[in-house]
Amino acid sequence: MASFEIKLKDGTVEIIEGADAYQPDGQFTTFFALDGRSVVDCWSVRVASIRSAEIVAVWRREPAAA
Repeated sequence: MASFEIKLKDGTVEIIEGADAYQPDGQFTTFFALDGRSVVDCWSVRVASIRSAEIVAVWRREPAAA
C-alpha cells in the first residue's frame, strides 16, 4: 500500500499510511484503502479525512521495493 504526505496551511505535514487513493468528500478530502481494486467504491475502507480548505499539497509515496 502507498502512503500520502499532506502539507497543511499551517506548515505541518501529515502522513497517511495504508491509503491507496483519495477523493473529495464534501468539505473533506478522504483517503481510502482499496484492497486490490483500482477505484474507490462501496467496498473501499476510509483511512482518514482532512478538511480540504486546510490542504496545500498532497504527495503519493510508494513503498520501497524489497
